[in-house]
Amino acid sequence: MKRNTFCIIIFGTCLLLLLAACGNSPENKNGEENPGIKTQEKTDASAHEGHHKSGSGEVPENLKEAENPTYKIGSQAIIEADHMEGMKGAEATITGAYDTTSYTVTYKPTTGGEEVKNHKWVIQEEIENAGAAPLEPGTEVVLLADHMEGMKGATATIDSAEKTTVYMVDFVPTTGGEEVKNHKWVTESELSPVD
Repeated sequence: MKRNTFCIIIFGTCLLLLLAACGNSPENKNGEENPGIKTQEKTDASAHEGHHKSGSGEVPENLKEAENPTYKIGSQAIIEADHMEGMKGAEATITGAYDTTSYTVTYKPTTGGEEVKNHKWVIQEEIENAGAAPLEPGTEVVLLADHMEGMKGATATIDSAEKTTVYMVDFVPTTGGEEVKNHKWVTESELSPVD
């Protein structure tokens, strides 16, 4: 009698473990992701994760409009940059064109988390007390830009500097979804004419 009870307990325990294992699979029976399970794809952070999808269109007060930009406001261009998912190859509408110095920066978000390396782009007018002269790589600065969560107020290091025309653009991601409005910034070298 004890032997039968022991076998039933072992069988029941195995059955429960099997059912529990099936319940922890990354997908449920409807094919939806289980929100309690993090997959590798979800945990790999890219440099621009958290990038604001659309901006207000506001620009720093002292930012000068480009006098003769290659891409005029209202014109179309193809984005060659991949700052965000679905950006590369998207057709953009130019909503602003400005002559300035653009920087790649490395910074630690004020909200915590991993350091963001070589973020493209922050412009001269989005750096606290930057003055008019271009800043040298290695210079430590405080960011006024608010392109990504935890960026504004963060201490950053200048990685590179380029005097150029920067553009604010609207585009529909090539991956689908809502139109991104007033994306800041794309440099002239990151755009190409529409064929």
